[in-house]
Amino acid sequence: MTKDELSDEYDFSQLSGGVRGKYVERYQKGTNLVLLDPDVARAFPTQESVNEALRLLIKISERLRE
Repeated sequence: MTKDELSDEYDFSQLSGGVRGKYVERYQKGTNLVLLDPDVARAFPTQESVNEALRLLIKISERLRE
C-alpha cells in the first residue's frame, strides 16, 4: 500500500499564476463526462468501446420501436 502524499488542506491563496474562473464559461456550457462504475469500466475500458456499445444499444432500441 502506498502512502497518500496529499495534504489534508491546501492554501490556494499562496499559489501564483492561477486564473480564477478560467474554465467557468466552458463549464457552464455543460459537460459530457460521466463516471462509470468499476465493473462497467472493466468491461468498457476505452472511450471507443463505450461509444460503440451505446451506439449498438441505440440501434437495438430504435428497431424495437418500429
